[in-house]
Amino acid sequence: MRLAIQPYTDPNVFDTLAEAWGRLLRRSAGDTPFLTPDYQRTWWRHLGAGDLFVLALWEENTLVGIAPLFLSPGEERALRIVGCVEVSDYLDLIALPGREEDVIVTVLDFLQSADAPPWDVLDLCTVPAASPTLQILPEEAQRRGWECQVSLHDVCPVVLLPETWEDYLASLDRKDRHELRRKLRRAEALEGLRWYIVGPEHDLETEAEDFLTLMAKSSRAKEAFLTPPMRAFFRELIRVASDGGWLQLAFLQWEETKLSAYLNFVYNNRVLVYNSGLDWRADPGLGAGIVLTAYLIRHAIAEGREAYDFLRGSEDYKYRFGGKDVPVYQILVRR
Repeated sequence: MRLAIQPYTDPNVFDTLAEAWGRLLRRSAGDTPFLTPDYQRTWWRHLGAGDLFVLALWEENTLVGIAPLFLSPGEERALRIVGCVEVSDYLDLIALPGREEDVIVTVLDFLQSADAPPWDVLDLCTVPAASPTLQILPEEAQRRGWECQVSLHDVCPVVLLPETWEDYLASLDRKDRHELRRKLRRAEALEGLRWYIVGPEHDLETEAEDFLTLMAKSSRAKEAFLTPPMRAFFRELIRVASDGGWLQLAFLQWEETKLSAYLNFVYNNRVLVYNSGLDWRADPGLGAGIVLTAYLIRHAIAEGREAYDFLRGSEDYKYRFGGKDVPVYQILVRR
């Protein structure tokens, strides 16, 4: 049966389709927090620019696919997935399992029609390696005579977690294992040191501000990154993730001073490491970021989590914790 396609240009689409969107995403192959209507709404509200153009694909009364696109401003008219900047790690078209080809064909047919907005480039960034889009979309684009380029966008170092902390330590390189154990012994001997995950007993707004403060103290680059719109985005995202049940905001604290923090998402039994903060001036030589990461990995193993995903970026510390690269790709289609 041919799919019906309905374009939405009003930001209310994230609320209008929220229930059906959520059901579809949970069934899809690409279920990540970055494609939830809550995340997409938050990103668009604070960081979006251009013209929103979300395509919903229906089979009778069933939502079968979503292409959450926007036409970005600039000389080159580029259609991108909502979230397509540095703060989103896994993005894709959303489709029911087994209906990915139907969804992609219908979207490309629409983009070829007179009803589509004027565009020069379709830019799908950070598409996961396991996505059916990587196989289907290039073939369909080339069949229409369009140019299509698939390239490595970045890597996400991922640790597949074993059943026990000792098994995890045994999986590390001998030097890294020795260094991690040394840091943990020193941390455990430091009086007044504790770590915690923000819960209902904490004031979320205060903890969010403390996280942003630590994030800005990490480096000049992060301080510059935290523009007023970006700060507003993080504040709302923390609340949205908390309301959705997938927030993990954690701190390492020495006496009254917060040394390091992680903003993670716990989603589909995986821990996703979204961003971090570190007051390196206050760190008493612990390696506070490393110590908190170790505590969080040990906690994830104790909770039976499947993986600890460091998300995009090839920083050395991710590999010292046993991360193995999982690629994400960019698909560029030019008419």
